Amino acid sequence: MVSFTRTRLLTSTLLLTGAIFVAPAQAQETPAAESPAEEVVVTGTLIQRPDLEISSPVTVVGAEEISFKQPNTAEDLLRDLPAVRPALGPAVNNGGDGSSQVDLRGLNQAGTNTSQRTLVLLDGRRIVPFGLDGFTDLNNIPIALVERVDVVTGGASTVYGADAVAGAVNFVTKRDFRGIDVSTNYRIAERGDGMQFRADLVMGAGFDDDRGNVVLAFGYTDRKPVFSTNREVGRFPRSITNGNFQGATAAVPTILQGSPSNAALGLAPGDFGAVFDPALGAFRTGLQSDTYNTNEFQYVQAPLERFNAFVQGRYEITEGIEAYASGMFTRNSARIQLASTGTFSNPFVIPISNAYLPVPARNQLCGAIGLTAAQCVAAANATSRNDPNYREVAASPGRRIVEFGARGNQVDSNMFQMQFGLRGNITETLRYDVFAQYGETTQNQTRENWGSYSRLQQALLSRRDAAGNPVCYDTSNGCVPINLFGPLGSITTPMLTFIDLDAQIRRVIKQSVVGANLSGDLFGLKSPFSEKAAAFSVGVERRVLSARSQPDQPSQIQSEVLGTGARIPPDFGRIEAKEVFGELIIPLVTDAPFFHDLTVEGGIRYSDYSTTGGSTTWKAGGTWEPVQGYKLRGMYQVAIRSPNIQELYQSPVTGLSNLNPDPCQASQLPSAAANPSLAALCVYTGAPSGTIGQIPSPTSGQINSTTSGNVNLDVERAKTFTVGAVLQPDFLPGFALTVDYFNIKIEDAISNPAVGDILNGCYSTTLNPSQTPNAFCDLIRRSPNNGSLNGAGETPGVILSGSNLGKIETAGIDLGVSYRYSFGEDSALRFSFNGTWLDYYHFQATPNSINRDCTGYYSTNCTNPRAEWKWNTRLTYSQGIFDVSLMWNHISSVRLEPAALPQAQRPPLNVPQTAGPNPATIFDAYERIPAYNWFDLSIAAELNENFSMTFGVENLFDKAPPVVGATIGGTAFNNANTFPSIYDTIGRTFSVSGRLKF
Repeated sequence: MVSFTRTRLLTSTLLLTGAIFVAPAQAQETPAAESPAEEVVVTGTLIQRPDLEISSPVTVVGAEEISFKQPNTAEDLLRDLPAVRPALGPAVNNGGDGSSQVDLRGLNQAGTNTSQRTLVLLDGRRIVPFGLDGFTDLNNIPIALVERVDVVTGGASTVYGADAVAGAVNFVTKRDFRGIDVSTNYRIAERGDGMQFRADLVMGAGFDDDRGNVVLAFGYTDRKPVFSTNREVGRFPRSITNGNFQGATAAVPTILQGSPSNAALGLAPGDFGAVFDPALGAFRTGLQSDTYNTNEFQYVQAPLERFNAFVQGRYEITEGIEAYASGMFTRNSARIQLASTGTFSNPFVIPISNAYLPVPARNQLCGAIGLTAAQCVAAANATSRNDPNYREVAASPGRRIVEFGARGNQVDSNMFQMQFGLRGNITETLRYDVFAQYGETTQNQTRENWGSYSRLQQALLSRRDAAGNPVCYDTSNGCVPINLFGPLGSITTPMLTFIDLDAQIRRVIKQSVVGANLSGDLFGLKSPFSEKAAAFSVGVERRVLSARSQPDQPSQIQSEVLGTGARIPPDFGRIEAKEVFGELIIPLVTDAPFFHDLTVEGGIRYSDYSTTGGSTTWKAGGTWEPVQGYKLRGMYQVAIRSPNIQELYQSPVTGLSNLNPDPCQASQLPSAAANPSLAALCVYTGAPSGTIGQIPSPTSGQINSTTSGNVNLDVERAKTFTVGAVLQPDFLPGFALTVDYFNIKIEDAISNPAVGDILNGCYSTTLNPSQTPNAFCDLIRRSPNNGSLNGAGETPGVILSGSNLGKIETAGIDLGVSYRYSFGEDSALRFSFNGTWLDYYHFQATPNSINRDCTGYYSTNCTNPRAEWKWNTRLTYSQGIFDVSLMWNHISSVRLEPAALPQAQRPPLNVPQTAGPNPATIFDAYERIPAYNWFDLSIAAELNENFSMTFGVENLFDKAPPVVGATIGGTAFNNANTFPSIYDTIGRTFSVSGRLKF
């Protein structure tokens, strides 16, 4: 009676949702019709047959692993998998967008280009992307409903279409769920921060004599931030040359970088320009101690608040016809936070009459522009900009407006997706599936406390009135004069209010998919040597993806938003794909001597893109099991990837890339006479001749880099080969061993050269021995103001435009071992090992670029460490209601990419002589990261059939991350002087989870 009442209650609760599945009610009692064959979810193929095993290697994250990890997001499930490389996620601050992504084999990252080469699926279907680059946000996955995660690492474009060059990650949800499941998770770092909380409610019920089922799930997640300065590793940015404090040269108070020059101000030269000293009321030579701690507000764990709802259901309309539908909605509120905004050495004009300019500093500026003492006094008293005595100085001030606090990027996104379909059996062995899907992501980005360039310039154009009060020359908009020449706190709230600007960007991504698939046995066709019938799948699919990015007006004005410099123009693109595909699996021999099973498979997909035309992908492979438990498998695939909307249609946008040092900065080129050829190249690339010997170093170790789309891009073409073995011997029950070799070659890869490659190609005597302008030099445009690679929008810096000239090659071995030994009915010991050995990872952006091998290295060119070995092993002991599990994670040692490599390091690939930075310029301690090991402990208790708890400790022994400096790797991943996406920066963390089900 209790069970009946609970079912009635659940059915009533879900009635509204279930209505879309319910057929007209029957007036009389009739026996329930036989349900159609249970839906089979097999990742890596569209053939649905329970006994099917594909030839491609598949890594499965099962229910037990999910239980031990107690993930708050889907990214938590994937992060430690050996085949997964770092991607955007909570540990990426500068360069993050609030999303979490996955990158198989590291193929998404190639130089400075980031492309979607890993396809994320939910129950074998696509998810609407998060942005114009086509990436799926893992935060949208309804984690409470995930039964397992299948990771196909051998490429899957033939089965699922473009973007699956590296493989596919398929989140498989629970089917026909019945009952109520409530789960919660709470975790907090030992240091008292980084709190995470998750709560989920799942309800499911059958109806109409079990002809239908509806599942409804709600989830809430709250993740608090961890600041870089709250960990010893990231208290302040460290110089990669000496390990000491390295701040930005935009400090408090103001620094003049290059304009006016130190020499014009009568000061000694220096890398840190001329700093205004409030105690002196004048400018003096800048010191490193004048610089600013850019780590103050930055995160190593970004905050996230998420709400998601998911519903799925099915209803058997009649025998052989089942209607199904699903819908999900997710609201994510994420924040990325950077150091305080500032003037960033943008070009401004400062009047000699500036209301807050002290007399000693005014006299220095007057001297810099050649005014006499009398002219200086007259200019100080000018009453308007039309006054004949009015004078102004063109300057590049650097002053962090710390009074604003943090510079924030608030990203609020809504994603919804719905799907409807019909499926069923035509015959006992022939199954069809027809579906339509629509999804939409709306993303609103607000840049808070960045400030307005035009308002700041207006506020600098000030004077004192007759009563001695500061006033603006232009009083429009309620102008309030600003004080850039005082100590911390000299910029008051009214001043901040006047220059404040919260810029907005709205992005909308829409995806519609319709498809049909027919699969099953091939009309009874069998090999004469096998009892198993051949299986096939054929289908069609049409996808339409459109994306629009609409910035507000200030964002579209060059240099208007302080801290970015570049304008962000509106972007729009649309891609339509029409595809037809087929698969075939043929068991050739079964149950014969030395041929317990011999099966071959193949597949082909033709894709017609509105942007790149028609292309064909195909696969061929097979498995041979000479005796039961010993299997060999192999697969060869030819895949394509069509460029995404961002790669095709993005307007030129200037961002930031790490670089230290700049070959033209004063410390590297103290005068034109020191190296006339290099000086000539610096001038050719845009530096005014008068700035040679005074060019400042990169601000915060970062330079401008400008990227843009290219509508002439064509498809990438990839060749993937995997071969491996599976051992499950009868003499050792519970034991399994898998070993797979993978080899992936991507030709015509959409890529950009690495920033270091472009600079070395122009300035290096090794790559440009004649020191004459070349094609690389034409991709460098320096500031017309001070000759640096920083500054406002008129400084593109290094120009990175995509092309199909790239090449990516990688190879390695995946190894998996598992064993279970039972001591009795309620006692067992389980062991598992998963590891990847990376043989090589080559990337060449253009035929004339370095053919770089990043295996075992890290640098700004390799972006983040690519260790040769990454593995984890888990040991679990079960006794009665308790499970105790210890996981050991390992990443092998890596070192700084060397400056010189042998010509034939890995034949037949040609590796040029110059690759990484000069080791003489790098702090010795930062040239190598030792092997890194950390442990996670889980204790689970199933207290009764309805309630269970799990206690966990991540990074059990509080292993500290390596320290490598602030600018030694890629901007997005080299944060807090380490690589937080790879090495644990949070420290020992405790968690407790509870689950109630009935």
